Amino acid sequence: MRLRQCRRQCQDCGAIGERDKTMYQSFLIKYAEIAIKGKNRYLFEDALVAQIVKALKKVDGKFRVRKEQGRIYVETEGEYDYDETIAALKCVFGIVGICPVVLLEDEGFDRLAEEVIHYIDTVYPDKHFTFKVNARRARKNYPLESMEINAQMGERILDAFPETSVDVHKPDVMINIEIRNQINVYSTIIPGPGGMPVGTNGKAMLLLSGGIDSPVAGYMIAKRGVAIDATYFHAPPYTSERAKQKVVDLAKIISRYTGPINLHVVNFTDIQLYIYDQCPHEELTIIMRRYMMKLAEHFATENKCLGLITGESIGQVASQTMQSLAATNEVCTMPVYRPLIGFDKQEIIEISEKIDAYETSILPYEDCCTIFVAKHPVTKPSLNVIHNDEKKLAEKIDALMQEAIDTVEVIHVEP
Repeated sequence: MRLRQCRRQCQDCGAIGERDKTMYQSFLIKYAEIAIKGKNRYLFEDALVAQIVKALKKVDGKFRVRKEQGRIYVETEGEYDYDETIAALKCVFGIVGICPVVLLEDEGFDRLAEEVIHYIDTVYPDKHFTFKVNARRARKNYPLESMEINAQMGERILDAFPETSVDVHKPDVMINIEIRNQINVYSTIIPGPGGMPVGTNGKAMLLLSGGIDSPVAGYMIAKRGVAIDATYFHAPPYTSERAKQKVVDLAKIISRYTGPINLHVVNFTDIQLYIYDQCPHEELTIIMRRYMMKLAEHFATENKCLGLITGESIGQVASQTMQSLAATNEVCTMPVYRPLIGFDKQEIIEISEKIDAYETSILPYEDCCTIFVAKHPVTKPSLNVIHNDEKKLAEKIDALMQEAIDTVEVIHVEP
């Protein structure tokens, strides 16, 4: 039983032996949602091809990416790094499966059977497993139908490897044979990240802090095909250069999935101190966040973004109650996307770990949201009260906001 479980895990995760990697010169890329698109499907396919090409630019080797009959293929030219290739493809949104595939010319069924037997002998040294042949005849002029290919190929495999047996319900190994212009043979499907190709659903501005939540929020919105820029609020000398570098590092981590990010570093110190001096301390966080949203929206509009992204989750902290979120939201004219709104902290941490952001997120450098914190922050702010208290800022706040806009530092972050 344990051997069977291990085989299935290897089939799903793509754990391939070193000696077997050299036999693969092509990868079949599977996608899901794109396939149900209508007349504009080709736009999403082209976007996915473009994202794959970008992802492979930093991988050792030469690659060709092509579309054919509703399939996308990555073909290698000469030597390449198999592990780096898989790692790069696993960061491309829109891919649901990466299949190391052997492409064969059609030289008749007998020759195909020989190649499939050679494939099994190479990939699976231990023949004590159950299998199923899953044939798909996309090219309808092939002389055998799918069910005939399944039966006859299964018989050839059993003759060649008597230790194996057939299990059509829960096989250890699924031998996939697709009859197309070329014949595709594969048995491993490595999971991709899913989602939609980045750039197919516009662009949004991420409010990126040094915490756990906001990088995950950016990742999740990018997964739906949204390109990402980011805004970070820096408060020197209360926040250090190491805190700023931490945010740059987080932007670099999520850029593996989103592509290049323009990170806007806003000097928020004077605005923060002015709010601290003029407004009740229990409202400090809410009023501060309202001005953060105003600034982020300014840069979003400037960069043709269609919305803002935050890592807020209902009830996680005082500034994220329903009333607090409503107060924060009021200053925005564009949509605010909160993909983590119903997530528990542990669920967010698990995604953070999956995208390798967690260890960076927990580095002990404070951000501007943690240095001026009220002992008893308001959890149910009244908008009327907030409006009245913000009137105390009228003398200087516009000039301070303009100064923050004029002195913004834009850092171009690449994966």
